[in-house]
Amino acid sequence: MSTTAAAETRTKFDRGAFVRQYAIVGILVLFVLGLSLATGGKFLQAQNLLNVVTQVAAIGIIAIGMTFVIITLGIDLSVGSLLAVAAVVATSLAQIPSDTAKFPNMSFSLIIPIVAGLAAGAIGGFTNGFLISAFKIAPFIATLGMMSAARGLALIYSDGRPISRLDPGFNFLGQGSIIGIPVPIIIFAVVAVAAHVVLNYTRFGRHVYAIGGNEQAARVSGINIKRATIIIYTLCGLLAGIAGIISAGRIGSGNPQLGTGIELDAITAAVIGGTSFKGGIGTIWGTVIGALIIQSLNTGLVLLGMNDFVQMVVKGAIIIIAVILDERKNR
Repeated sequence: MSTTAAAETRTKFDRGAFVRQYAIVGILVLFVLGLSLATGGKFLQAQNLLNVVTQVAAIGIIAIGMTFVIITLGIDLSVGSLLAVAAVVATSLAQIPSDTAKFPNMSFSLIIPIVAGLAAGAIGGFTNGFLISAFKIAPFIATLGMMSAARGLALIYSDGRPISRLDPGFNFLGQGSIIGIPVPIIIFAVVAVAAHVVLNYTRFGRHVYAIGGNEQAARVSGINIKRATIIIYTLCGLLAGIAGIISAGRIGSGNPQLGTGIELDAITAAVIGGTSFKGGIGTIWGTVIGALIIQSLNTGLVLLGMNDFVQMVVKGAIIIIAVILDERKNR
């Protein structure tokens, strides 16, 4: 092959890689424009766009944790339930003292409910990772069991009722803004940047990709698979805890039913963003774009007057299409 032909081949390959990598951005733009036309311009109104970005925080944060998990050929179905556990634990400690409060005679510093909520999510994630790594339980089964158990714990802890009358400082985490930027967006951005750095510029991030690409080769190269697995699922649970605190702050209460079905949105966001169920492939920025697409879809369908049942059908179809495209790409 001549030098010119080789250069042309490289140029074509680079163009193809560029298109595959950044096509998701074009899809988001087309999606937003389509929803704007379908809703008569309502979707592109500034307040609606701000709401979309604010509401995407919880989904996006969980989807980031799901990205780490899926890259390693895993899945976590328990994140929605862990979100609820974190929410009720945190809000029970953030209540204004009263006769109806969980702890009627105690007032806690704001840091206590935040740490407690994060710890609740992380403990659930650690349990998932331990079961998967120590007992070789399939991630689907282990996290399915945790999904049921954690939801039950949230209902038991809260007596099946929302925990309300929260400290204004706690609600600020979901409702407040700093220099005009909603706090949930700031938290989401910080988590996304931190996760991107960890996944792309640390040894742990290289281990994540290596485990997903070829677990046996990763083990032979000296990577501690069990420890890495526990850390990955603990991280996913921790991020579910952050999402739980934000969600509770947004609505001003800790509802034990929070997060129901959010695991499907998170998985869909990660897969749409390019994370492969085959393992070893995935980016944080792609997941962020995928989360924006999912939340845009949720908001757009509401503006179009479609009910929750239709949304479920559409999301299911998107998941199937995304998996089919992922399979064809891998081939």
